[in-house]
Amino acid sequence: MSVFETPGFWWLVLTISVSGIVRGFSGFGTGMIFIPVAGQFLKPSDVVLLSALLGVASTLPLLPNAWRIGERKDVGVLVLAACVTVPIGVWVLTQADTLVLRWVVSIVIFVALVTLVSGWRHSGALGITGRLSVGGTAGFLGGLVGLTGPVIVVFNLSSPSGIATVRANTILFLVALDLAVTVNIFRTGADMGQMLWLGGVLLIPYTVTILLGQSLFNPARERLYRVAAYSVIGVAVLTSLPIFD
Repeated sequence: MSVFETPGFWWLVLTISVSGIVRGFSGFGTGMIFIPVAGQFLKPSDVVLLSALLGVASTLPLLPNAWRIGERKDVGVLVLAACVTVPIGVWVLTQADTLVLRWVVSIVIFVALVTLVSGWRHSGALGITGRLSVGGTAGFLGGLVGLTGPVIVVFNLSSPSGIATVRANTILFLVALDLAVTVNIFRTGADMGQMLWLGGVLLIPYTVTILLGQSLFNPARERLYRVAAYSVIGVAVLTSLPIFD
């Protein structure tokens, strides 16, 4: 089947383009916008694989600088926990009903969105057990539904480190997690060929719109951008709820 014959192809192009703009001016939101919409057209394992492939491809160029300034030891603890739980999430993915997984996606994104909008922050430093829990939760959700970002974004909002370090830590973790998800999906025997082609095609509008979103960014309007990002995420979740099928 041609990539352009993929179910919902033009909806996927539109959604990844909107995701790119939001990612460009806010720094987050791709998975929370793209995954619930893609789940209406593709089988869950393809959505997870496609999301991971796009995540790796779009983040790799940022890796050298992130490696230089990130807190690699702290990130390593999160990655270690995630690598343990990703296979569990992928296994549940292969066993669970598609409708159940779509509801899981909606609920996780809704909780993350409420947390972001409310401005809630965890108070106090997390010890090794807390970090393992965060990494493990992110790994499980990444393997289960492809949502690698929400847990780590909420976690990093409470970090005492500077914004550049937090951003670098997030990049390091997400690259490692997306690679782990890709490897584990491949081990299930999934045919990666079609998703590689589709991911390559979608990467073009995604990259262009990320650059567009970055060009639109104005620090003086950060609050406006966050409201816009939250609104787009909310619309994506609401319009993709299974009750509207």
